[in-house]
Amino acid sequence: MNPRDEIVEALAGFAAATDQRDWSAIRDLLTPDAVAYHRTGPDAIVAVMAAHLGGCGPTQHLLGNHRISIDDDRARSLSYARVHHVGAGPMAGSFFECLGEYDDAWVRTAAGWRLSRRTFDMRIQLGDFAVLRPAEAD
Repeated sequence: MNPRDEIVEALAGFAAATDQRDWSAIRDLLTPDAVAYHRTGPDAIVAVMAAHLGGCGPTQHLLGNHRISIDDDRARSLSYARVHHVGAGPMAGSFFECLGEYDDAWVRTAAGWRLSRRTFDMRIQLGDFAVLRPAEAD
């Protein structure tokens, strides 16, 4: 597989792991010093993701229009995203959808391409942002 395809597969893997709440897979796709969602390091990044999705129902992260530039063992990908979140618990019947663009930096490691920086430029918001919430305490 060529490097571009490897990065597209890593993007798809990150999206699928997010929708499946597979936090271990997310950690594995991040560099130890990764910066994403205004946090640094895999544990902090996963914690903020879990806080937003823990009390949310199903999600679907659709990615496309990938533009990828590769410079040896570093790369940058720009990907359009359409993300749908279904409300759960007290937010059942609600939704939050956002459309925008991920701007990601990648580093090639012995284990494959790993995400080192992620930003999301949210351009369109629909529905109720309160759908994104932590899991309720037992």
